[in-house]
Parts: sequence; C-alpha cells; structure tokens
Amino acid sequence: MALSEQPAERHRQVAGLFADRVRGTSGWDAPAPVAGWTARDVVRHLVEWSHGFIAAGAGITLPQGPSVDDDPLAAWQVHRDGVQTVLDDPATAGREFTNPHLGSLPLAVAIDRFYTTDVFMHTWDLARATGQDDRLDADFCAELLGGMTQMEEVIRSSGQFGSRVEVPDGADAQTRLLGFIGRDPSWSPGLVRDR
Repeated sequence: MALSEQPAERHRQVAGLFADRVRGTSGWDAPAPVAGWTARDVVRHLVEWSHGFIAAGAGITLPQGPSVDDDPLAAWQVHRDGVQTVLDDPATAGREFTNPHLGSLPLAVAIDRFYTTDVFMHTWDLARATGQDDRLDADFCAELLGGMTQMEEVIRSSGQFGSRVEVPDGADAQTRLLGFIGRDPSWSPGLVRDR
C-alpha cells in the first residue's frame, strides 16, 4: 500500500499499521531492537514523547489514555486517536508549530515530519521484537533515507539515532534506512537471549 502525501491520511495509515502490530503482540516483555527496550517500551516511547512535543510547540494537550504498563493497546488507541483528531480538524492541523530548534511550521507538517515518521520506523522495532511482519513501505523508506542522508551530521549530533550499521551494497531501501538509523537489520530477539 502506497502511503499518502497528506499528513492526516499518512498518519492514519502509519498509525493503523502500528496498531495492527500492537494488537498482534502477546509478549510485552520481549526484547526490542533498541538496546535496553522491550516491546512495551516501543509503545511507551511513541505515546509519551509526542505529548510534550505537541503541547510545547502548538499548545495542544492530547488526551491521556491508560498507562502503557496497564494496557498497551488501549494506551496506543487513545493516543493515536488524539493525534488523528488534531490532524483531521482544520482548526488545529493548520495551527503554527514553533520550536527553538526547528523554527515555525504548520502543525500538521511537524507531526508528519517528526512524529509520524517515528511511528513508521518504530513499527519495525515492534514487529521484529514480536515476530510479526516487519516490512515497511519501500517508497517511504527511500524518501526518508534520502532526506535524512542530507542531514546526517545534524541527525547524529541529536543523539536520537544510533551509530550507522553497515549493510550490504545493493541492499533494499528498508535495509539501508534501518542501518542508517542505527538498527541491525538482521536483529532478532533470539540473538539477545543468546548473549
């Protein structure tokens, strides 16, 4: 399925796929590809950081669902629906987002560029941690990689991404994106347990 170029629809697609992976998770304590994280931590990260990001940049408070510790699926659904409501409402989606590091841009663009892409990439983490389908949209992988490669120095200095993992020449866009953001594309939970 090709992803939309429209922020609201792209969020609906990306967050929907992530919700499918949340619903398909049975072992919330399974190790995840991010060092020290479990499957539950992947959901926690996405639910928690964006609240402050949106509130500080646009003055919008997202609804609070149950704790990720108590009910990861319900926590994700409340969060996803809250972000979707912001994006679907022209009064909020068109609001200005301001950040000292990013400048000012429309809120929908900020959510799409920073939050929806984070959900997209962490979908692989949750899927891989829990043995689910971990394929991502190849075109969006290539688009993200193209944009991020141009800003590599800034990205690396942010501390938000791990060191680049080398991948084979000729690797597909998803593999190259994963390596770029510091993921080992061959990672599996069994490798962690064997250490």
